[in-house]
Amino acid sequence: MTLALGGVAFTAPAAHADVTACINQVERELQGGEAPEYVHTGCYVGLAGDHERCVSTLTEGGVTNGTAVSACRVSLT
Repeated sequence: MTLALGGVAFTAPAAHADVTACINQVERELQGGEAPEYVHTGCYVGLAGDHERCVSTLTEGGVTNGTAVSACRVSLT
C-alpha cells in the first residue's frame, strides 16, 4: 500500500521477519524439545539477511538442507 502526502510517497512496511517461525520449522524436524542454541543463532543470522550463513549454521548442526533453506527463508518474511 502506498500513501502520497505532499508529493512524498510512503509505503507500508513489509511483513516483518519471523525468527520464531524459523525456529519452529527446525524444531518440527528435530522432533523433540527446545531447539539447540545453534538453531537460534542461525535463525537470527537469517533475520539479519545472511541467508547463506543461516543455512550453513543450521546444516552444520545437523538440520537437513531442505529444512535449513526453508527455515532461513521464513526468517526473512
